Amino acid sequence: QVQLVESGGGLVQPGGSLTLSCTASGIIFSMYAMGWYRQAPGKQRELVAVITSGGTMYFGDFVKGRFTVSRDNAKNTVILQMNSLKPEDTAVYYCKATLNGMVDWGKGTLVTVSS
Repeated sequence: QVQLVESGGGLVQPGGSLTLSCTASGIIFSMYAMGWYRQAPGKQRELVAVITSGGTMYFGDFVKGRFTVSRDNAKNTVILQMNSLKPEDTAVYYCKATLNGMVDWGKGTLVTVSS
């Protein structure tokens, strides 16, 4: 059974940083593309960052160099490092694992950017 468990969300002030982690079980992690998506209230879920099995990275347009994504295949973990956070980054952040059309999602972790 596939499990994706996100952690690291919380309240942060504008301009601050936060590190999100997603740990996977039940999959051959190194074979999967791992992604971070987010959904703000009243908005559609959108891509934040993806890192493929080969290490290629993609980011949503809004990221503009503020976030980085990395993976540790030995620990079955993907990390999203978020810097220069803005109030509009407030959302539930979800981890996604994808391989050959198979998709699994975590339950999400809430990030709130507010003073």
